[in-house]
This record gives sequence, C-alpha cells and structure tokens, in this order.
Amino acid sequence: MRARYGVPLTLTAVGAAGLAYAAGFEVRSFRLRRVTVPVLPRGMRPLRVLQVSDIHMVSGQRKKQRWLQSLAGLRPDFVINTGDNLSDTEGVPETLDALGPLMEFPGAYVFGSNDYYGPKLRNPARYLIERVQGRHGLNGNAPAVGVVHNPWEELRDAFDAAGWVGLSNSRGRLKLEGIEIALTGLDDPHIKRDRYAEVAGGPESGADLSLAVVHAPYLRSLDAFTADGYPLILAGHTHGGQLCIPFYGALVTNCDIGTDRVKGLSTHTAGGHTSYLHVSAGCGTNRYTPVRFACPPEATLLTLTARD
Repeated sequence: MRARYGVPLTLTAVGAAGLAYAAGFEVRSFRLRRVTVPVLPRGMRPLRVLQVSDIHMVSGQRKKQRWLQSLAGLRPDFVINTGDNLSDTEGVPETLDALGPLMEFPGAYVFGSNDYYGPKLRNPARYLIERVQGRHGLNGNAPAVGVVHNPWEELRDAFDAAGWVGLSNSRGRLKLEGIEIALTGLDDPHIKRDRYAEVAGGPESGADLSLAVVHAPYLRSLDAFTADGYPLILAGHTHGGQLCIPFYGALVTNCDIGTDRVKGLSTHTAGGHTSYLHVSAGCGTNRYTPVRFACPPEATLLTLTARD
C-alpha cells in the first residue's frame, strides 16, 4: 500500500498545497517594485513615476482596492496606467474608487484588450501551446467572436475628467512644475489595435523627456519605439508569467517577447538605438485564473535619474 500509493499521494498533497498558496495567499500578496532608470538630461532633478498595470478588477476585491489607494502615499510626480484595468463588466466603479487617490496626480494611460472585452474561460495549457506555435492574441489566431464588451468608455471619461492623458495611438504632454514630459502611446497590439504610423516620428523637440507607452510589449511595437529613439518604454500585459517556476522563471509571456524580459527592467535594441524597457507584472489576474505562483502582484515606482 505504502509503496504503491505513497508517491502519488505525496505529489497530490504538494500540488494541493501549492494551489492553495497560489490562490489563497500570493495572489493577494501585493508588492512595490522599485527601479532606477538613468534617462534624464544631465542637471535635471529625479522624477518618480508610478506604473500600475493589469489590475483586472473584479467586484468585491477590497484588499486590492485598499492597496491601490495606499499607493498615493508614495507621492509620485506622475502615474502611468498601462491597461487591463477590468475583468468584470461591473468593475468600473470599484476600479475608479481604487484609483481615485492616484487620479489626483498627473497621469497618462493606454488600454489593453481586457478593458475593451470581458475575459473568457481558457485552458491555461493553451498559452504554452501558442508559445510553441508562435501564436499570441489575434496575431495569428482567429478573431474573437461572441465576446463580452466592457464599458470602457466610462473608464476613459473618468480618466480624462481627472486630467489623465489618453495615449491610444496618440501623443500627449504632462507639465510638472516647469518640466515637460512628452508621451507617445499605442493601442493594444495584442488585439491589433496599434497604429504606429499615426504617432511615428520619435521624441518631440522642446520636451525635457519623451516616453513611450504600450500595453502589450510585442516586438513590432518595441522595435518601432526604439528605432525612433525613445529612451524608455513602459508596458504591462505579461503578468510576469503569472505561474512561474522557482529558480527558473516564467514559462510564457502571452506575446512574442522572450521570457527573460517578462517583467522588470531590461533593454531593447533596434534600428541602431537602445531603449530601456520596463514591463510590469501587474497586480491582478484574469477572473477565471485567480492564481499566482512565484510571481507576486505588483506596481512599480520608477525613479528616473540623469544619464551617466
């Protein structure tokens, strides 16, 4: 009896314990990542940028709401929201309540696919299959049909009313006590809403700093931003892999970027230029896969400093 069933029972117990940890603790174990990026002109004071991403708000997620509200205590110079705020058609009021204190600061935003469309139940193994086949989102897959439409217009109107700059295939500027930040953004490449030709041309003259913003860090977007000379690109979407293997890392990214850059700060080179890239692991999950393992939910405080 012991020899025949001992190992399977042990593995089952370990698996159950891991699932309980991933669903019961880590998915609510919110963290703040701190990163320093040397991209400012010499002599310019440091800037503190708070990046929030992939909130995937579901009604009733009170701890997530309180944690997001508490981030206002960091007093950032400005906030960048890199999309996928929703995972519930009824989640807009609670999303705005969570982000309300942050909307008192200057900010900008792009949307992701889950702002536009409600989530669908999927077999998680499909992400591994799509990675092997080189298919991600609508980039090689059949278009989605029968999807639920989220009330993203309500989110957009509230962000705009707070003075946040919408960057979906557009440019904008933030003014911070004599400092001008030029921002260029794309709509979500994961569902082929990106239109780089509408914003091409590189950093704007007259701005103290130019930044690029996109939800999903697909290589075509990173290549375009980098080749145009943007010093820093901010993105989300990947959830940091969401289910990772300790001491190994992520298995998937849900886009065509490599797993070695699934979260955190790295660099990207294209067209003879090199840009810094920061990918947020986000602070939420799809409502149908509310688990994280070896990849805690996060926001990031980026301190921008003068170039070396």
